Amino acid sequence: VDRHVAEGRGDRLAVIGPSETWSYVQLAETVNRIANVLTRDLGLVPGHRVLLRAANTPMMVATYLAVLKAGGVAVATMPMLRAGELAYPIRKARIALALCDHRVIDDLKSAQLLAPELSTIVSWGDGELEALMAKPGYGEFAAADTAQDDVCLIAFTSGTTGEPKGTMHFQRDLLAICDSYGARVLQASPDDRFIGSPPLAFTFGLGGIVLFPLRIGAAIVLPEKTTPADLAAAIEQHRASVCFTAPTAYRAMLAQAGARDLSSLRICVSAGETLPKATFEAWQAKTGLPLMDGIGATEMLHIFIGAPRDRIKPGATGLPVPGYEARIVDEEGKEVPDGTPGRLAVRGPTGCRYLADSRQTRYVENGWNITGDTYLRDADGYFWYQARSDDMIVSAGYNIAGPEVEACLIAHEAVAECGVVGAPCPDRGQIVKAYVLLRPGFTADAALAKALQDHVKAMIAPYKYPRAIAFVTSLPKTSTGKLQRFALREMARAEAAA
Repeated sequence: VDRHVAEGRGDRLAVIGPSETWSYVQLAETVNRIANVLTRDLGLVPGHRVLLRAANTPMMVATYLAVLKAGGVAVATMPMLRAGELAYPIRKARIALALCDHRVIDDLKSAQLLAPELSTIVSWGDGELEALMAKPGYGEFAAADTAQDDVCLIAFTSGTTGEPKGTMHFQRDLLAICDSYGARVLQASPDDRFIGSPPLAFTFGLGGIVLFPLRIGAAIVLPEKTTPADLAAAIEQHRASVCFTAPTAYRAMLAQAGARDLSSLRICVSAGETLPKATFEAWQAKTGLPLMDGIGATEMLHIFIGAPRDRIKPGATGLPVPGYEARIVDEEGKEVPDGTPGRLAVRGPTGCRYLADSRQTRYVENGWNITGDTYLRDADGYFWYQARSDDMIVSAGYNIAGPEVEACLIAHEAVAECGVVGAPCPDRGQIVKAYVLLRPGFTADAALAKALQDHVKAMIAPYKYPRAIAFVTSLPKTSTGKLQRFALREMARAEAAA
């Protein structure tokens, strides 16, 4: 941001929000003022963690950049998360300070009761942070003298089992994804306007909506809402040209293509879940544009396999991003022949670094990141997605850990046992489906199913709730009494097919 200002591009549009539009000069000054508040008023020193909580807004972008500029470590969280889900990263990352949009502060204050490590919450939108930012002399700020391998963000990802994992990324990593995927695969222009739906707490959103455009001096469009209908309306209104969202949203936007003018689009990136070939073909038929598929991971920061627009092979995820290597390996870590399904292994300028977590040794084997996906590579070097290798449910681009939903359901008085898996869904890729064994005295009916869904929505992020609930008299288990999720997945597939 500072470089664009210094080189005479400060008047260019940087951020377009629902009620405010900032040039690069205005963004730079806002970042400087927040950085001064952090260091002068709130006691931030390099290495301190700062929790950020807001929707995708101009202030969310500015606070994120201010934390980085001040040498802090940004820990962004989704506004949908509830108190219990917020308390874990606060404790794990030992976060003492949070900046929060006043509209979503209630759950954060409740989390503070569960995690007293969080001693200070400063809100914006209600004048609190703004009053501090307005102090004289706060418009300039010299960036902290950070090293390239200083941690600058911790992104928490939903694990397939157990507690979430905090993934640490270095200062250099943010530039690495811009200069590998951004420059070599995406190939956008400073005249582009970027838009998308992923929250900035998802590193897919951070890269696609913030880092890539700011690296090249392009503009960011941040609509107030990012449902497919709202996204299509914002594309039309602001003439957005680069879009980042999940296949589910592209499928839904097809219905908007007739009512909305999407002709400004020229680059469409799809990630977060597997891209069905039918969606690729339908989108291209309607808009004339190919969808750029890609696979990334919070552990890797962003997309590491994808293909430039002129090298797309429909149905394939793509090729290793320049700077990355990928291969398919067996359970012993040995490479398998092309055409053989196996575990996807990748390495490059970014990689997995878990915060104080023994699961590091399972994700990284002999220097290779094992992503948990089953893939095969064809003779041309293209990678084809087969399935998830674990219990993660990927629904509408969201990663949802089945065991977390199970733990929530078990807390309801009516539930004796349950198993949660992903069930195939033509619109969302997968939906969360719960198989529930009730306690005596409760009736398996639609009213109870809705009560269980509402219970989950109240306890954890609403997008994780089971969209389908099947009441059963028994659950498949191993001889040692462990739930056989693979058997439930087979049941869900059969039921969906029927």
